[in-house]
Amino acid sequence: MSTTAKPRKPEWLKIKLTTGEPYREIKDMMRARTLHTVCEEARCPNIYECWANRTATFMILGDVCTRACRFCAVRTGLPTELDLQEPERVAEAAEQMGLRHCVVTSVARDDLKDGGASIFAETIRAIRRKLPLCGVEVLIPDFQGDWDALRTVMDAKPDILNHNVETVERLSDRVRAKAKYRRSLELLRRAKEMNPKIPTKSSLMLGVGETLDEVRQTMDDLREVGCNILTLGQYLQPSPAHMEVVRYVHPDEFAELKIDGLARGFSHVESGPFVRSSYHAHEQVISATAAEAGKA
Repeated sequence: MSTTAKPRKPEWLKIKLTTGEPYREIKDMMRARTLHTVCEEARCPNIYECWANRTATFMILGDVCTRACRFCAVRTGLPTELDLQEPERVAEAAEQMGLRHCVVTSVARDDLKDGGASIFAETIRAIRRKLPLCGVEVLIPDFQGDWDALRTVMDAKPDILNHNVETVERLSDRVRAKAKYRRSLELLRRAKEMNPKIPTKSSLMLGVGETLDEVRQTMDDLREVGCNILTLGQYLQPSPAHMEVVRYVHPDEFAELKIDGLARGFSHVESGPFVRSSYHAHEQVISATAAEAGKA
């Protein structure tokens, strides 16, 4: 039994709950269309703020994941759901919400031949048919290194291709199930190779035992494969069954890491305790696009 005292949750990690009319409208709409959101399934701390602002991250391919990452609250098991009509329902929901930027992610579906890549691609196309001016960002799994599956997604031309390394290389095998740090980097490298014009993005959660030097090394690794956008946030233990928080990172450290990231050439760095991969996603795109234009 560990004798190490658990760190106490600091004052800066308090969340303002906002469950007004927009929040209830989105919740009802998702249930009516039999859709899932990562906001709910992963117990995101920003759900109240984002839903109050009528933004959400759709989670396709069901709500049961074939992997059991130690940080993630999404259910694990053998999925039985594969709904070919899901892309159209996601597009209808995005249209009803009047989105300018739509984020689509999924559970890992290692049981499917293409890992669900074809459903990602059709969801991108369905949103474009309904909302031609809406930006579409996809947060994809690693498809177990199936680069043909990656090409299926890239050929649908998302506006942002996002894949999270989640943590530093030393901790990757312990924190992530089946995913490999170097394979994630290779996915980002190949995505950029397939279409250099599509910005790539990745995310790190802090407070799981990494050092700041390791975070900076991960930044260097991501920049080496051409990653454009980086998000950094605090890991929060979703339940007692998940891995514990090792440390709560102070907002000042997040601010310093943002400066480090921008100095390394990222077009945009979103860094703070409550930051998650799709937090302020539309604003990230605007900032990154402006930064890239300034480099030209």
